[in-house]
Amino acid sequence: MASPTETERCIESLIAVFQKYAGKDGNASTLSKREFLTFMNTELAAFTKNQRDPGVIDRMMKKLDLNSDGQLDFQEFLNLIGGLATACHDSFLKKARP
Repeated sequence: MASPTETERCIESLIAVFQKYAGKDGNASTLSKREFLTFMNTELAAFTKNQRDPGVIDRMMKKLDLNSDGQLDFQEFLNLIGGLATACHDSFLKKARP
């Protein structure tokens, strides 16, 4: 059996990170608001520490929670990751331009 590709390892990593934080408040397939805050403060600490507005995490959760159930499922979580990856990619492109 072939070793996983870099992309496959990245996907496995995203799943593992989601599972690491999901379920502590009961539902293993979603992140509660508290779990999301723990995830943000641990995995994206540089982002959260640079926020001057203490309500930004609450607003992010509400914006990501497309079905308004107060939880983030894996698809909603991936919307966050995709948005952050896009912002980082755009930033790299801007820095690369002379």
